[in-house]
Amino acid sequence: MKGARRAAVLAALVTLPLGLTPAVAGAVAEGPVFVGGEAQPVFDPKDVVRESLWVRAPVDSDRDGHDDEVYTEVVRQKATDRGLKVPVVFFNSPYFSGGNDVANHDVDVELYVPNRRGGYDKRDGSLLKAEADERIAAAVGPNPAPIRSGRYEDYFLSRGFAMVYAESLGTGKSTGCPTSGGHNETVGSKSVVDWLNGRATARDAAGAPVVAGWTTGKVGMMGVSYNGTLPNAVAATGVEGLEAIVPIAAISSWYDYYRADGAVVAPGGFQGEDLDVLAEYVYTREDREVCKPVIADVAARQDRVTGDYSEFWDERNYVKDAAKVRAAVLAVHGLSDWNVKVKHVSQWYDALRRHGVEHKIWLHQAAHTDPDTLRPVEWRRTINRWFSHYLYGIDNGIEREPKATIQREDKTTWVDEADWPAPGTSTARVYPWAGGTTKGALRFESVPGNAVVETLRDDASKLAEDLIDLPASGNRLSYATRPTAEPLRFSGVARVDLAISFDRPAANVTALLVDRAPDGTSHVITRGWTDPQNRVSPSRTKPIEPGKRYRVEVELEPNDYVVPSGHRVEFVLISSDHDYTLRPDPGAGLSVDLTSTVVELPVVGGIAALRRSVG
Repeated sequence: MKGARRAAVLAALVTLPLGLTPAVAGAVAEGPVFVGGEAQPVFDPKDVVRESLWVRAPVDSDRDGHDDEVYTEVVRQKATDRGLKVPVVFFNSPYFSGGNDVANHDVDVELYVPNRRGGYDKRDGSLLKAEADERIAAAVGPNPAPIRSGRYEDYFLSRGFAMVYAESLGTGKSTGCPTSGGHNETVGSKSVVDWLNGRATARDAAGAPVVAGWTTGKVGMMGVSYNGTLPNAVAATGVEGLEAIVPIAAISSWYDYYRADGAVVAPGGFQGEDLDVLAEYVYTREDREVCKPVIADVAARQDRVTGDYSEFWDERNYVKDAAKVRAAVLAVHGLSDWNVKVKHVSQWYDALRRHGVEHKIWLHQAAHTDPDTLRPVEWRRTINRWFSHYLYGIDNGIEREPKATIQREDKTTWVDEADWPAPGTSTARVYPWAGGTTKGALRFESVPGNAVVETLRDDASKLAEDLIDLPASGNRLSYATRPTAEPLRFSGVARVDLAISFDRPAANVTALLVDRAPDGTSHVITRGWTDPQNRVSPSRTKPIEPGKRYRVEVELEPNDYVVPSGHRVEFVLISSDHDYTLRPDPGAGLSVDLTSTVVELPVVGGIAALRRSVG
């Protein structure tokens, strides 16, 4: 996101009041009360102590010779001055002090070809210093107003949880530098948890030490988007005292936010954004010079040229450290979220489950939002019980309940299931048959013969959704099943294994799975992208020889979707995806051998269910 649009979106996510009555009027208590396993609103959320302090973090990201400091605000019940000890709900954010007006990268560029001279604007891979200076000249700066969550503060305070807020390094009143998911950022956030457990020091504005003698040391973190990503990052350190997290619409690996299997891609709606743009956006500390070299280094190392996975991206991959997580994780995501795509929650949740971490998942039909805007009563009961159990030790059984809560397509039905993807899901394979420039078929058996080749030509100026709906086009290939005889549910990850050749040494490859209604309207169920130069590994660019056939796999974004009766399932192949990929000049040719191409669908009930529906 950028500028005013990002600010408006984040303000809505972080501070928008819901209008629910959070506590019993005039409530006064000296200790928490639990009924039915839920903390009750027995504290007056206005009768509080507010503290401002700076927590020392053992990292020097601004390279000034001093440890960075994390600006932190505490809001706690006055009863904690009389001996009550309470756990903490911790919100960490780079957005509390707003953001800068930052330009995104140009995406109308040619694709990288190894060893080719010219043709690619190298400035798109690393910012010139003058550009960086200009792009962060108009800063918002530290926000003098107190930090608070209008959505959750009164709710948690009234129920016996203290609230702690912290500004990420390089933002607001914190020192250090923003690096969009870098190690220093994680250390800064972790240091607040350490301070709450007596393992880190803090000072007030006068320099006097501040200790957290009022807390039990048990901490829960939560937040939406970037604010939900920080809980993932801190949990992946294994820090003691972080007992539970609620990451909502959160990133689990920053590579998968800005890249896809070697391809440079965008968060939905924010073409051209990248790690450096985001770092510049949140760079709101008072010193406008000290972090410029750090952000320029981010711009160079993020590598918009090859798109390869590297040590730089590995530093920002929390999935690889899932085994270290001690905190119980309630993961929340929108199935229509194309900003932080569903892969983030899917791969994180799967890794946590494999490593025996306490886990639960909420999936809803909306996009990049908090479920508090969708199902507030049930949602607040869930997070109340989650934190009551893991922060107060209340045996309310939440850890023994079904692991998955899913909102269905009608927007009113919510179902609880044993886990996610849905139990009973298995891969069902279908195969494209000739006719893709108009409408080929998807069948249960592969095309016979040695080679049946169909070709498309790239045109990045055309929207994928428009290409899908054209009755015939040389810019896409489309293959459809018969109409479904009964509803068909997908749950998990779909893949396409292509036998494909190119008439140029570089091209985008985009695969889409589409729901086609009887009236001809379409809905994109999911999509995925790859750079065929990374066909061996996301970490390795390997040149393409024009005319040579390659095996190229495209993994589509995970989803949970029910195709209604009477609809068709379509597989569509295009090259560039206007809203997500880089957009080279039109003309690249892609040729697909249908005899060796397969589409793999995650069907609840497997191949038997697919045959009953479209066989």
